Formats: sequence, structure tokens, C-alpha cells
Amino acid sequence: MREFGYTFFIPVMNNNSFTSRSRVEAAINHREPDRVPYDLGGTILTGIHQIAYRRLREYLGLPRVEIQIEDPFQQLAKVDEDLKERLKVDVWGINPSEPPNSTPTGRIEDGYSKLVDEWGIEWWMPIDGGFYHDMRKHPLENVNTISELMKNKFPDPLHPARFVNMAEQADELMNKKQVAYILGRNAAGIFEVALWLRGFENFFCDMIENPAFAEALLDIICEIKMKYWEKALKTVGKNVMIISEADDLCSQTKCFISLEMYRRFLKPRHSKLFSFIKKSAQVSVKVFFHSCGAVRKLLPDLIEAGIDILNPVQVSAVGMDTRELKKEFGKDLVFYGGGVDTQYVLPRGTVEQVKDEVKRRIDDLAPGGGFVFTTVHNIQADVPPQNIMAMWEALQEYGVY
Repeated sequence: MREFGYTFFIPVMNNNSFTSRSRVEAAINHREPDRVPYDLGGTILTGIHQIAYRRLREYLGLPRVEIQIEDPFQQLAKVDEDLKERLKVDVWGINPSEPPNSTPTGRIEDGYSKLVDEWGIEWWMPIDGGFYHDMRKHPLENVNTISELMKNKFPDPLHPARFVNMAEQADELMNKKQVAYILGRNAAGIFEVALWLRGFENFFCDMIENPAFAEALLDIICEIKMKYWEKALKTVGKNVMIISEADDLCSQTKCFISLEMYRRFLKPRHSKLFSFIKKSAQVSVKVFFHSCGAVRKLLPDLIEAGIDILNPVQVSAVGMDTRELKKEFGKDLVFYGGGVDTQYVLPRGTVEQVKDEVKRRIDDLAPGGGFVFTTVHNIQADVPPQNIMAMWEALQEYGVY
């Protein structure tokens, strides 16, 4: 392994024999492959804004293509195969397709692009200078009783259109292309969806003043997720290694709710969901769990709930020192992300500052395996292509075992 201040090396196999699939498999099982695996676009949390993507393609001299939007709300580009090959991307993604009646319906009005998703949540993006859609209307904001809640129509997680070509894609990636992929979820996290449906202030108040209602809503969302995962995992069969779940639980300085409230409202449902996923899979799967911010305080509970992989490792948040996290949680967690700060360093740093940051994070997180390199979160529109390539070049130089 390149000099990181560590002296040990755990051989796995001949370096020349690694494929992207086996490289990722080694890393998520806490072994050192030939190099640190790299993800760009494997999830809608490890992707790239369509503006930055267009600039990167031009910078690399790749052919002009019609950019497909992977996620309309975040305006993420679908990363094309030629760029994945150019940058030696190890992790791809498979997300459920949208049923015909659930594709976000949009309109242009009052200077905004306005979308309504299948949950009935309305999202707005300014036409002039907008980079992504923000939530503006919450469909359950005036629903306050469990009886009213039970009358609401929720998305059908088993709609056949969600699973079209899912099995074929899984077989193609894992067995023919020999790359790893992450199987995507059908919705945001249990807590997130509840907040989005009710509105943040309403649901935070529900947890205190109307806890039975809050728990009923969380249970509905959890059941919808379990139905989806049962079908999705049956569809891909043995061709799966990692599934993606999420719940943003913290700001950059502290948790949104107390540890006691997490343990009452969310931990039982996270535990139920993750246990169900692992029991439903035909092979052993790792739960990739996305939670931004200062999550360190919650990590012991999240590990107990069943997460295996933490994303994004937000290095700019309180308590998220990568060396300390690796020392304290490295035996239990794979760190997926944290490769370079996306708030300050990647968009605003010099090429040398980017490279220094990448080297530091590899130094902290790579030894012993258990690390997949990607940025802290999606690469945003203001990131220059020179800095993206400085990041990638540093990974090639320092990410070798």
C-alpha cells in the first residue's frame, strides 16, 4: 500500500485479477483490494449536477450527448458509460423505473418549474438561475387524525413498471460487465418522507403532541418500503451486493431530534426495515445508509439497527473527523464517501488543495479496506472540471494498496 503512515498490508488476491465487482466486494467486507473503489453516479447521493457534468464532458473532450436527468429534483445527470470507463468508475446504479402515473408532473408558472411527485409533494425551481427543486407544498399538512390519514392514497410500491428490466440490468452489470452496483430505493427515508408529507414543523410537533399519529404515518411509510424491497430483491435474485436506504437525521452541528426520540420513533422502524431487507435477500447484502451532517452521536444506534455502510461522511460537520471515525467505527462500518469536501474544498479550493484533501481522507479511511471513494455528496453545479479531475488524479496516485 502507498505510504499513509500505516505499515500493514492485507493481501486478498493478485492485483491483476481484480474486477470492479471484486474490488468493491473486498472493500465492503473490510479487506484491501488493489486500489480504493470509486463511485460516480452509483446513487442519487453520489452523483453530479447536470451543469457540472456537461462541463466535465467538454473538458475531457468526450462527445456531446443529450444529457439524461437521473433525478429531476436535484437535477442530477445520468453518468454515461463512456465517462464511467474513462474515469474507471467501479460502482454503477440500478434504480426502480417510474410508473406511468407517477412520473413527476410539471408546469412552468410564475417564473418557476413546478413538479408534483407521486406522493403529492410539490417542488419548485426558479427558471432563472435555479439549480434544483425545493419543496413548497406538503399534501398532509392539514391531516391531523389517524382516521383521516388512513383515507389518503399512497403510492403503489408494487407497480410492475418499477421493476421493468431490473433483473436484466443486475445480471448485465454483475456477471457480464463485472461491476458492482447499488440497488436503489423507491422513496426517501422513513423520517424524511414523513417530514415532507406533513411539513417539517407539523411533524416535529406531531412527535410531541400527537405521537400516535406520528407513529401511524411512519408505519405506513415503512410498510410501503418493505413491500418494495421484497419485490425488488426477489427480482434481482442473487445478483445484488448493496442496497441503498437513507434518512437525514442531523444538521451540520447536531441531530434534529434527541437520542431518546430517535430510539422511540425511528430506531425500531429502521431495525425492522433493515432486518426485513436482509431476510428477503437471496444472498448476503450490505445496507448502504445515507445520513448527512453530524451523525456521530447516532452511529452506535444505527449500527445496532443494521446499517453496514455509512454515506456520505460529511467531513465539514461537527464530530465527523475521518481519522477518529475510522478508529472508533471502522470495524463495524464501511465509509462510503468523505473523499473530498463538497461544500468548500471541491468548488472553491485550488487544484493543490483538492489533492491534499483527497490524500488526507484516503490516509484516514483507506487502511484495512472498508472505504469506497466518492465525494461527500453530489458534485454541485459550481464545481470546475479542473477540480474534479484533480480529485480523480489524486485518487489514482494515493488510492493504491
